[in-house]
Amino acid sequence: MKILKTQPGSQSTSLACFLLFPTQAMMQFSYRRPRTSPMSVQQLPPQSSLAITLQIVSIVFYTFIAFLCIGLPIAVLPGYVHEQLGFSAVVAGMTIGCQYLATLLSRPMAGRMSDNIGTKRAIVYGLSGIVLSGVLTLISTLLQSFPLPSLLILIAGRLLLGVAQGLIGVGTISWCMGQVGAEHTARSISWNGIASYGAIAIGAPLGVVMVGELGFASLGIALSLLALAALLLIRNKPSVPVIRGERLPFWAVFGRIAPFGASLSLASIGYGTLTTFITLYYVSRGWVGAAYCLTVFGVCFILARLLFISSIGRFGGFTSAIACMSIETLGLGLLWLAPSTSYALIGAGLTGFGLSLVYPALGVEAIKQVPNSSRGAGLSAYAVFFDLALAIAGPLMGAIALNLGYSWIFFSAALLSVSGLGLTLLLSRRAARAMN
Repeated sequence: MKILKTQPGSQSTSLACFLLFPTQAMMQFSYRRPRTSPMSVQQLPPQSSLAITLQIVSIVFYTFIAFLCIGLPIAVLPGYVHEQLGFSAVVAGMTIGCQYLATLLSRPMAGRMSDNIGTKRAIVYGLSGIVLSGVLTLISTLLQSFPLPSLLILIAGRLLLGVAQGLIGVGTISWCMGQVGAEHTARSISWNGIASYGAIAIGAPLGVVMVGELGFASLGIALSLLALAALLLIRNKPSVPVIRGERLPFWAVFGRIAPFGASLSLASIGYGTLTTFITLYYVSRGWVGAAYCLTVFGVCFILARLLFISSIGRFGGFTSAIACMSIETLGLGLLWLAPSTSYALIGAGLTGFGLSLVYPALGVEAIKQVPNSSRGAGLSAYAVFFDLALAIAGPLMGAIALNLGYSWIFFSAALLSVSGLGLTLLLSRRAARAMN
């Protein structure tokens, strides 16, 4: 009683504690009960480099399928339009080129879809477009005796293929970044590039063999079957959730990406120049073996991405891009002054080596300029500049070759690469000042 008197309110406090104790105990028990494993209360261990690479490869597999479908008809369709349907070489070139135009114009849509509906659904829509493209290609070959309807249906299929290319290209990179983290952006972009270039390298000769053995109708069937198989495989593959947050308008994203994209375009014109005009350059010099030049370029390009992709994370995007542009410029200059095919091969190898990391290195810095919620739009805006470089390279370098000769196209490409190098240096200094 003495205690009760000297400590007023202790009865109510004790009673409250007595009543609340079982409730607290039950809450603690119910909260802890699901934690049956010690790993659940700890952070998961970081993934190994191999595990991250395997995750990326499992996603860019769909890029490989898409570009395999692009590569299969690329070497045989011009001949089909010109020889089988009877249209001019200009029309044949336009039939191939309309695909790339569709890709360029659909980039904003591809970015929005990836951000708004999710990367997996964007890829599914792209694969579905390839299925339809294959069906239209098959119908076109069956209507060969009616040239104009056959051509129009074929062009419709090419347009669908171009839109699908944009959706899958942006969707896979964005999916990779969401799966393995933005810190592995360079690796995601690099492996996506390896998948696309490797698929075209396989698809182009395979398409020639298929047409020779099975006829043009086999192309449409192959495109549809490959895309259907990919749709079956992606069906149960878990996607990353859609990132919530502010969605910047595409043109606002484009403005933030533009300086980095411009530098990419200036450097990438060298790629378009070499792949488009190397055969004619060899002919003008009286050389043979232009195909070997392309092979060396491709091998060095892929090997550099495989062996040195980690350097972007180690040294930074700007430093890697500056080093690569310098090597590319050296290679283009050597092609300009090459006295023999041996020097031309070395120049092609250096050009491929230098160009290999420019896209992912600048891409790392470009994507930092937009929020994660607009990542897809950022990737699509960045890709626009690469598409523009390939579109510009043909007519620009063709005009230079017509007036100055084919060797000067590589000198011009080297000058543009130096311009891109200078712009990258300015962007690097601006970023350094912003950090300080």
